[in-house]
Amino acid sequence: MTLCRARNIHRGMRLSHYLLRPVSTACVASVTDAMAGYPQALVSRIGHPVIWIGRLIDGLDRRLNTPERPPTRRRANGFVASAVIVAVPTLAAAALERGIRHVLPRNLSVALTGVLASSLVAQRSLHDHVLAVAQQAQVSLPAARRAVSHIVGRDPEQLDEAGVLRAAIETLAENFSDGIVAPLFWMAAGGLPGAVFYKAANTADSMIGHRTPRHEAFGYAAARLDDLVNLPASRLSALWIILAALSLPGMDARAAVRVLRRDARTHRSPNAGWPEAAMAGALGIRLSGPRAYNGVRVAEPWVGDGTPELSPADLYRALALYRRACLIQTLAGLTATLLLARTARRR
Repeated sequence: MTLCRARNIHRGMRLSHYLLRPVSTACVASVTDAMAGYPQALVSRIGHPVIWIGRLIDGLDRRLNTPERPPTRRRANGFVASAVIVAVPTLAAAALERGIRHVLPRNLSVALTGVLASSLVAQRSLHDHVLAVAQQAQVSLPAARRAVSHIVGRDPEQLDEAGVLRAAIETLAENFSDGIVAPLFWMAAGGLPGAVFYKAANTADSMIGHRTPRHEAFGYAAARLDDLVNLPASRLSALWIILAALSLPGMDARAAVRVLRRDARTHRSPNAGWPEAAMAGALGIRLSGPRAYNGVRVAEPWVGDGTPELSPADLYRALALYRRACLIQTLAGLTATLLLARTARRR
């Protein structure tokens, strides 16, 4: 064996040893969230990590984004705020993870860290919220509008039944990427601090990354950071959806690939278009299209080749595709954990 080859093998073993803990943590978090979610009793008693991060963001917004400041200063303050928003929670998470590692044996520390990190994943809650829309759509349009209002930003009163169902499927696709795949991706790369870093960046974008008079300048840095950190997960989520379509009857994986290649880049979001296009193609439906935000009509291109006139059955099919994509991701994580453990043992 040459010296160069020996060095490469040694580096590979070191990388496997480093990645084993965070990848294992992500697997525990994924399984824990799928089984139990984040109990409502905990939300009532202690809140949720996103709520805690939101309070930090709100405080910085009120202090650094006052109307009397010029736009250039507000944009500069937005960069400072974004740095604080991601640094403070990430450092706190790193300290917590380090403390757990010092107190508990390796396997127990990974298990506990994964359970804590499951609060940053939204598999179960997303499924339940979208399922509620499907169930209420079978009851009445007003009930479906009320259900979808909990998960979309547009005005549900302007939506007919097909519009409500399209909005729910679009939310399902987009949040599969940024609510599930992305936090698990960053968790697998950096453990609990990696997931908290991502969640802080994503929460900042959802709160201040809007093109409104108040946040156009101040939220610029948060919006750009969110685009960057969501880029790998958006591509990965499209892959999981395509693989899910391959394994389910009645789904069209080839159409998912075709629509993805054609329509993802025309979407208003550089990242959301990927899972949305893959899901539209797999289901044989049309998504996106014209919509209204705060009473303002926005012309958006359609995504997909099928009909935009959806029924509750289409939303149930989307949920089946989503569940299979989540399962494939979990199995991929478990496989990676086993391979990393095997490689690390050779060290």
